[in-house]
This record gives sequence, structure tokens and C-alpha cells, in this order.
Amino acid sequence: MTAPLTELADVIRSKNAGPYEITIDIIFTAQDQYDLVKRQRAINRDMVAELYRMPVDDVSEPIFYDPARAVKINLRRPLVSGNVGERDVYGAQQHGPLLTVRLPTP
Repeated sequence: MTAPLTELADVIRSKNAGPYEITIDIIFTAQDQYDLVKRQRAINRDMVAELYRMPVDDVSEPIFYDPARAVKINLRRPLVSGNVGERDVYGAQQHGPLLTVRLPTP
């Protein structure tokens, strides 16, 4: 069984992580859901790279932070922050593709 990430997480956000990276944070509502995602590696580099249509080398390994039931992923920016043509200097609009993700449920 699966459910939308938007129903499983209290927080899905992206933000600036310097001129070369954007960071994505996902904070799960329930401990059992977080544990399942972590155990199954349901959020992984390949999934994120495919979702964002970018090379897997541009996606960091997810960092699981147990005390917060959180997952952090860093993405390499396609353009340096503030460069001509770069459209989201704060990185605050880059979590959008994650809103379509479905994950396994306990």
C-alpha cells in the first residue's frame, strides 16, 4: 500500500544551501512511517535524480536524522545561485516535484 508523501510528512521544503547546492528536508509525521522509509531506502539518490531529471551524481546520499524523523538531500544547482538565468536564488520552490511522490506505508 502507498500514500502521497504530502499525507505522510509534516514538512517538505527546499532551501538555499550555498551558491552550488539546494537542500531538501522531509520531516515525517509518524515514527513508524519514517522507520519504514529509512529501512526500505524508499527515498534514495536514484529516485530523486529521476524525479528531478538530473544525473544521479548531482544528488547526495540521503541523510536520515532519527531524532527529528527527517531526511535531508542535497541537489547540485544547475546554475550557480544568483547567476544569469538562475530563477530561484533562495531555493524555496524546488521541493515541488516531491509533492507527487507516493511512498509505501506500514
